[in-house]
Amino acid sequence: MSEPLHPAAPHHLPGFITAPGDTDVLMIVVGIILIAAVLGVGNFYLHLHTLPERMAHKSQKLQFEIVAVLGLLALFTHNHLFWVIGLFLAMIDLPDFSTPLRRIAGSVEKMAGVPPEPDPTEPPPETAGHAAVPNNGAAKGEAQGSEAPGHA
Repeated sequence: MSEPLHPAAPHHLPGFITAPGDTDVLMIVVGIILIAAVLGVGNFYLHLHTLPERMAHKSQKLQFEIVAVLGLLALFTHNHLFWVIGLFLAMIDLPDFSTPLRRIAGSVEKMAGVPPEPDPTEPPPETAGHAAVPNNGAAKGEAQGSEAPGHA
């Protein structure tokens, strides 16, 4: 015999209430949605957090490094001012002072007769192993003499 329902209890229960021993489908669906929302918001936050670095990636190396350090400081200290400063620094196009100064220093060294130091930003000159072989008659004669006899 089953117990009679309490007089204040509703006669029809909502669909999300499960019977004892059954799987709670609503809890599983809400759990999956919660995990997806946390991952989605975290991904959006990290994407937004790296915005200044992605903007400064096209600029000079020093400017990019400063913006990256400001981004790390903002991430680990939770101080948003570092992120804002990094964003503004990434938006500003800083003038290139090093190239004209390097060229002036190279010209002064050339006028003084001092051999210039190799520029670390320039690619290295071709090595002797990649140099073209001189085309002289002896090498041509050796190449012709190496053919097997009977081949004309």
